[in-house]
Amino acid sequence: MKKNKKFLGLMSGIALSLALVGCGPQESGSGETSPEKDASNGTTELLVWEDQDKAAGIADAVAAFEEEHDVKVKVVEKTYAQQIEDLRLDGPAGTGPDVLTMPGDQIGTAVTEGLVKELTVGEDVQSIYTDVAMQSQTVEGKVYGLPKAVETTVLFYNKDLVSEDQLPTTLDGWYDLSKEMTDGEKFGFLALFDQIYYAQSIMSGYGGYIFGKDDKGNYDPTDIGLNNEGAVEGAQYIQKFYKEGLFPAGIIGEQGINVLDTLFTEGKAAAVISGPWNTEPYAKAGINYGVVKLPELSNGDNMSSFVGVKSYNVSGYSKNAELAQELVVFLANEENSRKRFEITKEVPAVASLANDPVVAEDVSAQAVAEQSQFAELTPNIPEMNEVWTPTDSALQTIATGKAEPQAALDQAVETIKGQIEAKHSGK
Repeated sequence: MKKNKKFLGLMSGIALSLALVGCGPQESGSGETSPEKDASNGTTELLVWEDQDKAAGIADAVAAFEEEHDVKVKVVEKTYAQQIEDLRLDGPAGTGPDVLTMPGDQIGTAVTEGLVKELTVGEDVQSIYTDVAMQSQTVEGKVYGLPKAVETTVLFYNKDLVSEDQLPTTLDGWYDLSKEMTDGEKFGFLALFDQIYYAQSIMSGYGGYIFGKDDKGNYDPTDIGLNNEGAVEGAQYIQKFYKEGLFPAGIIGEQGINVLDTLFTEGKAAAVISGPWNTEPYAKAGINYGVVKLPELSNGDNMSSFVGVKSYNVSGYSKNAELAQELVVFLANEENSRKRFEITKEVPAVASLANDPVVAEDVSAQAVAEQSQFAELTPNIPEMNEVWTPTDSALQTIATGKAEPQAALDQAVETIKGQIEAKHSGK
């Protein structure tokens, strides 16, 4: 979900519109899209929506698939978090893709609206991926996509400001170091804790959670743990970074991600929580940085994080769904996942590649792999869409001192419950 609000825009605020369910593809085929034949030569054509600036990672795989299947595959780059929203319009209009890529937390919404097709893939295919990655593509026991990459937040630090042997391994240690370093111009540790995507790393470590699960392991949207004792304790811990001036005022709100990145790339912040999407920008800025997993909390538990899973999925409007599924399986296989990593540096979801020398030598990839041991999936049910904005708003009032954690989180949970009741109770 870039996780800057890339995620959050990144994942944030993608609303479920049940009114669109009726616009989904029909069994008769009416309203289906994707050019079945290239008018010029009669060759079957598939349209793939790939993530922005990532088409090069699948160029060889696409060429091999075209040759093997005597088809033409057209690849168009689109921001991956936006693709489902675009499909809602382009699918019925007949201009949508056969294959798309999207964040795992959107799967539930996409399935509810009939925007993606169930895949018929056996255990031999599913078993090559990490459990958590494959779980993100499964809704009520059915598979709707295959994982192409995983990402989660990690800690980037400036080696010129804090040496490796001085590197704190606990959040308390970073708090203490920040008190020593912060002078209004330079800062120690920074994070976007006014956003639940990042704040959950602490809140869940103390016992908070978004949705509980039933006895079958399915998310229970009636069980919300964002204002329980652990969540409040985590929010109180977060609050002191703001109260004591250890975070700059500009780090709160929509511009926070720009402030955080600017301070780090200008050498004015010793460490930031970010994700692998910033590996290249930080390198281009000339920062001598290291990357490690997130630190431990005062209770001894490691900070958690959301693990984001990017997937390849077959559009519910595809006229060539069977061939599109073959392409998904091919693009996401071990060989092509490794090749894509070499080019894009997106951490592959294939379990065996964690020990591959090419992946193992990449410090960012290794940090992501290590942190993933403590990560949790972003809930992939439609009700998750109602969580982002109310919780972010509550965290911002906590950060600015306009409300205390318990009251702010109580209000957020009340709003979430109301929105779930209003938008999802009739499903």
